[in-house]
Amino acid sequence: MSDDESKEVTIFVKDLSFKSDQHVVDLIRYLAEALPQISLDRNGNEINVILPVNLSKRALRLRIRKFLYKKGLYSDFRPIAYKSSDKDG
Repeated sequence: MSDDESKEVTIFVKDLSFKSDQHVVDLIRYLAEALPQISLDRNGNEINVILPVNLSKRALRLRIRKFLYKKGLYSDFRPIAYKSSDKDG
């Protein structure tokens, strides 16, 4: 995918990997199977996801929620989004 046809999202999995690193491996496998058009790369406690422009972040969040529900982790973890700004304050 070229840069103009894709966007990058970072998933922080520090808390999930603290409970069990196998959950993170399962999450990567589940996302790769559920959304074959995305590209996944793990760097420590971060998963970098490259999405096509026509795929929304909401669809990715839905798949993460489904994974947590199927694994019985939904009461302990939930996907949240936050915006990082370059401004102080």
